[in-house]
Amino acid sequence: MKVSSFKNYFTKLEICIWSCSVLMIISSFLIFDRQNYLNLITSLIGVTALIFIAKGNPIGQMLCIIFGLIYGIISFKFKYYGEVITYVGMTMPMAVIALISWLKNPFKGNHAEVTINRIKGKEFILIFFLTALVTFIFFFVLRYFNTANLVPSTISIATSFFAVYLTFRRSPFHALGYAINDIVLIVLWVLAAIEDISCICVVVCFSAFLINDVYGFINWTRILKRQADQDSQLVLDKKIPTV
Repeated sequence: MKVSSFKNYFTKLEICIWSCSVLMIISSFLIFDRQNYLNLITSLIGVTALIFIAKGNPIGQMLCIIFGLIYGIISFKFKYYGEVITYVGMTMPMAVIALISWLKNPFKGNHAEVTINRIKGKEFILIFFLTALVTFIFFFVLRYFNTANLVPSTISIATSFFAVYLTFRRSPFHALGYAINDIVLIVLWVLAAIEDISCICVVVCFSAFLINDVYGFINWTRILKRQADQDSQLVLDKKIPTV
């Protein structure tokens, strides 16, 4: 996709959401930090990734891979080993797998939009079982490494795994999983901001992520309906004999 086509690709609402997110992040950086440019860059990459993901565009997954690596470095500095394990050991590799899945499943040959998948009840049971198992195991791993703020860090593992699995499966509910994870991370970084006020920038970052993820769920629901309507119309057209 050419840069010149982005203006027509995104709706006015999406441009507004992205612009406001960028403004929030840059403003908080100028007020509370002005030093940790890595945090700023990571946040900007993150919100840009989310606006692409909200469109079902694989470019978002590419940016998520970069975001996961840099965010893991930032988390390591604050001894949030849960976040390091989550993003470097789970989210980033899953983003690679999700990218492959999205590229293999374009909607009607349009590689700028993934075919959205409907998750059935039995698979949700599997997801919840795997999430509980991963959470149980990593609780002891995080405790062994003396992870700061152990409880919210463990909850972050659970919500992240839930979200990344649904992202790989191309389900609209992945955005809700990330929205819940955003709330957990806001709490986590508020606790860090008590000791280091520059962490408020990360709090603002995940607040912006929350807005983007909520919109992502709404837009994926719309896209799912549109794709279903187009598929239904295609089936109908095939059944109608030509004269």
